[in-house]
Amino acid sequence: MVDGEYILPRVENSRDHVAVIDVEMYSNAEKQNATNMVAEARKAFNTGKTQSYEFRKAQLKAVKRFLEEHSQGLCNALYADLRKPEFESHLNEIDFLIVEIEEILRDLKDWMRPEVPEKSLLNFFDDIRIYSDPLGVVLVMGAWNYPLHLTLCPVLGAIAAGNCCVIKPSDLSTHTSQYIADFMPKYVDKDCYPVFLGGIPETTDLLKERFEYIFYTGSLAVGKIIHKAASNFLTPTTLELGGKSPTYIDSTADIEVATKRILWGKLTNAGQTCVAPDYILCTKDVQDKFVKCAEKCIKNFFGDNVKQSKDFARMINERRFTRVCNLLKNQNVIIGGEVDAQDLYIAPTILVDVHPDSDIMTEEIFGPILPILNVKSAYEAVKFINKREKPLAMYIFTRDNKTKNYFLRNTSSGGVCINDTVMHLAVSSLPFGGVGNSGMGSYHGKKSFDIFVHKKSVLLRSYNLIGEKLQEIRYPPYTVRARNMLQIITSNLNRSVNFTRYFYYGLAFGLGMGVTVGTFYVKKHFYGNDP
Repeated sequence: MVDGEYILPRVENSRDHVAVIDVEMYSNAEKQNATNMVAEARKAFNTGKTQSYEFRKAQLKAVKRFLEEHSQGLCNALYADLRKPEFESHLNEIDFLIVEIEEILRDLKDWMRPEVPEKSLLNFFDDIRIYSDPLGVVLVMGAWNYPLHLTLCPVLGAIAAGNCCVIKPSDLSTHTSQYIADFMPKYVDKDCYPVFLGGIPETTDLLKERFEYIFYTGSLAVGKIIHKAASNFLTPTTLELGGKSPTYIDSTADIEVATKRILWGKLTNAGQTCVAPDYILCTKDVQDKFVKCAEKCIKNFFGDNVKQSKDFARMINERRFTRVCNLLKNQNVIIGGEVDAQDLYIAPTILVDVHPDSDIMTEEIFGPILPILNVKSAYEAVKFINKREKPLAMYIFTRDNKTKNYFLRNTSSGGVCINDTVMHLAVSSLPFGGVGNSGMGSYHGKKSFDIFVHKKSVLLRSYNLIGEKLQEIRYPPYTVRARNMLQIITSNLNRSVNFTRYFYYGLAFGLGMGVTVGTFYVKKHFYGNDP
């Protein structure tokens, strides 16, 4: 360890080795106790210290300092886990989080202010507000494929919302998870934001504890387990899962540009991305053009020997490697197909003549393999997509507006990106999340704040005599006249009106009329009838 950072062994352009580190070198901490950790977090929350703007701001800035001061150590840990290129580590993990923090800090004061909704005539003399109350102690469970980004991004929302948060990184990305556990508590309040490490037994114990919210990113199978465990305490959850994200290309698309954008989205992190294009739907003619462009594109990306490129990642472990390799069985490989178990390497691979019911079309691939299935039209593509579970993302490459609108109207997915892939995640004003089997709930930007707060409705009624007169109709004794009056009020007068807005409208109108009348008066009395 040098200057507070681990120097992990790196293997540049290795053909025979993967950076492997003994996790024991990281920490000598004793086994964590889930009950004690959650109890300490709840005790910290009950002090009320997480609720102030100053505390939230300080903690967010502390996370930013952690990311900035440990950027190289984090890159080394990500490389050790996934052979992740340093550029991808910065772009998709470290820098992404820093930008998210900066945007939260810019708007946090506004988010924390009570909302002032429109009110009806019956509430003219009342104050109505919507307060954003912190939920309490929440749990964030990260994923191994982007072990920094997918762990800390929801944590930022939990901090901004004023909660205490137990942070559970993935047990598969051991180096990055341990790095977070060893160094992040030196920056943030360790009682409010403890890091919990462990595998299945430890996670099982953790899920027995009571949380006010659970945020999980990972597989559908584990998502169901999380959801079932949460039901014991009626704990609300956000589940960011995945699925088979389809890509449609028609003949009007710019094939060269489309190919670059599709392959970048597919091959980033060696295809281990929840929103990676999972398969392509197109005509045979478009397929031929795409394959021709793909050969050039892969060479431009990674050189003549992809395996030696420092810009191409590896599979996370042997189990995931084997699973993806098995999907290649009995498939028609037109590009790639090379694998190396010792190096956990699977070459960028494109398949053609894929049968819709083959194994590779029944589960999310999560690797650098891209099947192509032929359809004759957008109608046939939509029909194919709608027969399957709703995907996390959908990609459409076309210049035709009718085709764009046809997909948008007739399909359901977590998100849609037209003429590009993955990049909709980078727009903080767009909520990111799934639908159906691809997940529930969404986050990013203000949405990350909103999911970790309770929107508390508040009515503050005055003792104003006129206001009380308006309310007297509700009191006994009940009469037909009172009921008729109530029906009139609720049907015609109980409409939401933004009285503040109309006050300013009236003020502006009054000023305008004053200027007009004043101008007319000056002209008449000082200039008479002269032109």
